[in-house]
Amino acid sequence: MNKKIAFKTLGCRLNLFETDSLMSEFAGRGYEVTDDVDARADVYIINTCTVTNQSDQKSKRVMNRTQRLHNNAVKIVTGCMATNYKEELKASGKADYVVDNDHKTSIVDLVEAHFAGETTDPDLFEKDVFNYQPAKTTAHTRALIKIQDGCNNFCTFCIIPKVRGRAVSRPATEVLENIKQVVGYGFKEVVLTGVNLGRYSDGEIDFEELVRRILAIPGNFRVRISSMEPDGFTESFFKLFRHPKLTPHMHLCLQSGSETILKKMRRMYTAELFESMTTALREEVPGFNITTDIITGFPGETEEDFDDTLKMAKRIRFGHIHTFKYSVRKGTRAERLPDHIPGNIKTQRSEAVRKLSETMREDYRKSFVGKTEIVLTERINKEGFATGYGEHYIPVIIRERNLKTNRFYRVKLTGLETGAEEPVLTAEVTDYNVSYG
Repeated sequence: MNKKIAFKTLGCRLNLFETDSLMSEFAGRGYEVTDDVDARADVYIINTCTVTNQSDQKSKRVMNRTQRLHNNAVKIVTGCMATNYKEELKASGKADYVVDNDHKTSIVDLVEAHFAGETTDPDLFEKDVFNYQPAKTTAHTRALIKIQDGCNNFCTFCIIPKVRGRAVSRPATEVLENIKQVVGYGFKEVVLTGVNLGRYSDGEIDFEELVRRILAIPGNFRVRISSMEPDGFTESFFKLFRHPKLTPHMHLCLQSGSETILKKMRRMYTAELFESMTTALREEVPGFNITTDIITGFPGETEEDFDDTLKMAKRIRFGHIHTFKYSVRKGTRAERLPDHIPGNIKTQRSEAVRKLSETMREDYRKSFVGKTEIVLTERINKEGFATGYGEHYIPVIIRERNLKTNRFYRVKLTGLETGAEEPVLTAEVTDYNVSYG
């Protein structure tokens, strides 16, 4: 009987891309794969996150649960927490192998060696952050495409340069070939991912030129840009969003609306520049969905600083805000800053941002009622209705049965349901034969 591999992925889309590729490679070698970490399996691979203390705790909970429920199986811990706490995790006995990000591409060979009876060390494999195969077998319908890794910005609060290394870019020829392959596999949406996408550079090809070349690839698919740092963009980049294949949504990481706090964070932009970028995007594409991250309670954040953040968020009208309470990361500059904020104040401020986000998210989605949207169907729910996301990255339920998944449908948005976990638009199909090709 084929051996079974179970995956648990925490954190960012970069981790998801890497899990997808590993999962697909295992499947290609005859293994049974699952994303259900509670299922009985021969190997459990936990792809961890360490961006905040809360991320560490989530990763530890998964490790503890896996050790308790599946003590006799092979356990592999990888990802950013495995890089940040490598020696501690090795000594903890919670994993048979601890694999840092530089060696994550070797996990399939590591497992093969283990079952062949070979004693090996993950560090003996070659380092390579881009040697991932195009994913054919994944747990979702969108194809994640890794184009870049690492970061050179060294924001004072951030541990990522330590666990992901300095900025490196994947050769453009490999990116383009990867996309052609996954489109050939039948994926209808590709998501460009990396740590700092805007700093992509391969010779004369910068991020803007790479996107332009991706949009020129023939086929029935669309392109989504994932989380980005808001620096280094030009007017010509914004104009790319006029292309029908490039979806009108970006997650731009604000972190704070206070110029004082942004300087303390050592961010590479000002609040004024950020706001002007959002204005330019919406001038190119009315209704452009801008989502963001905000950190509350950064050292030295006054009530006035926090008020600047709330006022800016209200002016921009984000489609959604992912809010974090500032979390001390050992070894970062912010750890040594004075005037750390008490936990209860960080919590109060985080809750205020969360409530504002819920209001703005509902208002943004409500503004689409009566309009049309092209939805990529992803699942069939228990009522038999298709669900998916429109171009603006808004969730939609199509009130019609017998639709297919992984298909584009043009729909009219008829209402907004607010009783569920998040507000979801309802829709009816107006065109069953939509193609971006």
